[in-house]
Amino acid sequence: MTRTDSNIAHRILSGKTADAPALYCGERIFSYGELRAAAHRRGRWLLDEHAAPRECVGIWAENGSFFVAAYLGTIRAGCCAVPFQLDATEKSFASISLQTGMKRLLIASRFRPRVEPWAKRLGVQLADENSALPPPPGESFAWPKIDPVRDPAAIVFTSGSTGESKGVAVSHRNIECNTRDIVKYLGLSPDDRTMVVLPFYYCYGASLLHTHLAAGASLVLNNGFMFPEKVLDEMERKCCTGFAGVPSTYQILLRKTRFARRKFPVLRWLQQAGGKLPNAFIREIREAFPQVKFFTMYGQTEATARLSYLPPDRLDDKLGSIGKGLPSTRLEVLKEDGTPVRPGSEEIGEIVASGENVALGYWNDPEETRRYFRGGKLYTGDMARVDADGFIFIVERTRDFIKAMGNRVGPKEIEEVLCEMPEVVEAAVIGVPDEIWGEAIKAYIVPAQRDRIAIEDVRLHCLKLLPNYKAPQYIEFLPCLPKTANGKVAKEDLRKMNAACGFAKRDR
Repeated sequence: MTRTDSNIAHRILSGKTADAPALYCGERIFSYGELRAAAHRRGRWLLDEHAAPRECVGIWAENGSFFVAAYLGTIRAGCCAVPFQLDATEKSFASISLQTGMKRLLIASRFRPRVEPWAKRLGVQLADENSALPPPPGESFAWPKIDPVRDPAAIVFTSGSTGESKGVAVSHRNIECNTRDIVKYLGLSPDDRTMVVLPFYYCYGASLLHTHLAAGASLVLNNGFMFPEKVLDEMERKCCTGFAGVPSTYQILLRKTRFARRKFPVLRWLQQAGGKLPNAFIREIREAFPQVKFFTMYGQTEATARLSYLPPDRLDDKLGSIGKGLPSTRLEVLKEDGTPVRPGSEEIGEIVASGENVALGYWNDPEETRRYFRGGKLYTGDMARVDADGFIFIVERTRDFIKAMGNRVGPKEIEEVLCEMPEVVEAAVIGVPDEIWGEAIKAYIVPAQRDRIAIEDVRLHCLKLLPNYKAPQYIEFLPCLPKTANGKVAKEDLRKMNAACGFAKRDR
């Protein structure tokens, strides 16, 4: 990335071959020259409308050229981009708009009829892809100067584990630092062409946008993962060298498509973040694509995107690990008294991160910022142990531990065992109130085919591999697990489902 301007949008867009492909949107290809001009026109429009420095500008669009131009144009104008999830309700729209003092929303025209009445009630101005724009500014155009360390480039709203929406303020420097590290360990270059099914309003999706454009690579945008086999068709047809997904992405591909049996001659790497993919699925991917590098990664919105990765050549001997911190990130695993856990022991502590990728904090929420961002460090809430070689293994999030029969149990271990059954697509385990035990283990399972798996099969499988107190007392089959807009399992929704039934229902 060029060093002539501290604005991250400028660094991402500059220095690229003008006619090189940047985005593949269906059959339409957008070059870097076209994308740069479109982003600059959006940015100039905001300035012509007297948008103030650091003003929060909303973006509501699916992945496509309009989103990318609106997002980068907003940042280039010295404003702060606030992407909306596409399923946002009027209540969440009002909450985010009021929290950020939003005056303008760049919105794809197909969403305008739904959102416009909400915006009018709040006095928010809308502009879509059909709105008149000024011509692209010349090279001598005076773009506003920004402070890369203190000025937010984007505010990413995330519900986190509590369900409460919080806006994470990410600076220009945060994005630059995280982007640089990710580009390096993935080895991205202009030769890369990656299939994107993750939304750009999600920090993982945004990191794909940042890293690939910074490297001069190209992105194939497909918003139709509800038809996963067609996504694979396009991935093969357009000769994609990379693919990125969350755990459910790969679980669906392995259980619901011919993914493992297909051939992708130029596929170079696969990357996975957004939660832990059970080891059984990682093994299946390794067996199906032995020549493809598989990157398992760990991160949080509060860390821009990424905190660590496990090198592909360590998958066999460190399976299940999140690896070590990125070059610009220091990861510590600290006990309650603030001292590090002993490597190679069974001691468990909280993952604590520091580095230039750690976000500024929560927007307009000093109390939550003080709680999780302390002394220049991010306290992640993820509990982990460290092996003798310094590799980190997450045990569980603090709030997800279950007190089963007086024992502290982490759901991930049970989910791993459940997913070893080839009949299981996904599994989620929670603690539920129980009349006898106080708190019991309940497993929600998505079967590949309902008529090929029985409750007793699941119970016997668990009892073979787990002590009795870790085997689920309650098992329920679902056609699908509730997910957040980012594709993560919404365990809070599972808890609400169970609470609506009173005490846990017996197996069904």
